[in-house]
Amino acid sequence: MTKRLEHDGFGQIGIPEDRKWGAQTQRSLQNFSIGNEMMPLELIHAYARVKKEAAETNAELGLLEPQKADAIASVCDAIIKGHWDNEFPLSVWQTGSGTQTNMNVNEVIAHLAKGESGLDIHPNDDVNKGQSTNDTFPTSMHIASVRLLTDHLLPVLGELEHTLEELETRYKDTIKIGRTHLQDATPVTFGQEVSGWKEMMVQNAEMIEAALIPLKRLPLGGTAVGTGLNTHPDFAEKTIRRISQASGIEFKENPNKFHGLASKDAFVFAHGALKALAANAMKMANDVRWLSSGPRSGLGEITIPANEAGSSIMPGKVNPTQAEALTMVCVQVMGNDTAIGVAASQGNFELNVYMPVIAHNMIQSITLLGDSLALFNSKCLKGIQVVEEEMSELVDQSLMLVTALSPKIGYDKASQIAKKAHEDQSTLRDAAVELGILTEEEFDQYIDPADMV
Repeated sequence: MTKRLEHDGFGQIGIPEDRKWGAQTQRSLQNFSIGNEMMPLELIHAYARVKKEAAETNAELGLLEPQKADAIASVCDAIIKGHWDNEFPLSVWQTGSGTQTNMNVNEVIAHLAKGESGLDIHPNDDVNKGQSTNDTFPTSMHIASVRLLTDHLLPVLGELEHTLEELETRYKDTIKIGRTHLQDATPVTFGQEVSGWKEMMVQNAEMIEAALIPLKRLPLGGTAVGTGLNTHPDFAEKTIRRISQASGIEFKENPNKFHGLASKDAFVFAHGALKALAANAMKMANDVRWLSSGPRSGLGEITIPANEAGSSIMPGKVNPTQAEALTMVCVQVMGNDTAIGVAASQGNFELNVYMPVIAHNMIQSITLLGDSLALFNSKCLKGIQVVEEEMSELVDQSLMLVTALSPKIGYDKASQIAKKAHEDQSTLRDAAVELGILTEEEFDQYIDPADMV
């Protein structure tokens, strides 16, 4: 492979001729060949947004030649559109500040801008002007997370809410047995059961919306340690205003850069909302697969779409695969939450140096939840059908209908009826009459499942 030679503070290094990065990126590839997890492209695209708006701000402030700023901005636009994704190959497992990724972005932009414009554009002096990794990397983390939450996850939750509302309305009068402790309880309607799932999604969306507030505060302008050394006093405010205008999202400047660089509490808070969503999604998915279990030896109260063969050995078997995929995602999100919490606790002195793993886990959680919930909605929830005969039969057989008798005959006599019906494998009605506690007419008067929901 043909290589070109480049130099940095550590000397000369060969770089594949067709690659657009520079010496520091190449050294990172050699020094951090760890695992298969690459820096998320969502973060790279957000980084390019920061670099574009920073260049234009520096030109406005008279700190960067307008021609250089235009060339940098043009390249950044292409990176944001995904045209150069292959030029950002660095591992998540690198320096904890993300310095190598910042330099990867700086070097690629400088190389491409120089090639397009013919100007001498330097990755540090021009593309990184007025900036440090320590403020631009977390700024990019914030932007990428807010964009994904706003554009990907929240719309999916809105679609889920709509589907669940339709199910709630369709089955608002369909009575089924309720269950607590995985044991029979008093009746509910299937619509009521679904309303619980719907409200989980509504409240999770509210939690995420609340978490966006601290995520929209950007630490840009703090440079190395929070003091703003080597940056213009107006740089952060002007650049963040440009980022907001370009993205359509109102970002704000973090008023305390020392907090912005060292603390990652906004990510802990936001990912806590994602963990809450994962917990609710796990509950909903498990309810669906319990209710659809069978088809002949399970609960069988609902059917779900048969999307693919369920077994390589058992013909005709259909499994709740969308529920399984979603619950695995939930497990991953819960693990990511632990990692983010631990990583965020390591903001020693003026800088947290666990930022790449926080960024990776945050972006992965948002993406996985958005993708899996969208599929669970379209390929499972929308196709749910109720088996009303099974629901009705289980209600009729339930011993917990006896609960409605307690106000009439007392808890102890109601317990006697339930115990006898269970032991004799008879109905509550027959047990009540045989014990002489109620007549058939009285039992029918007191027990009506429709009055119990």
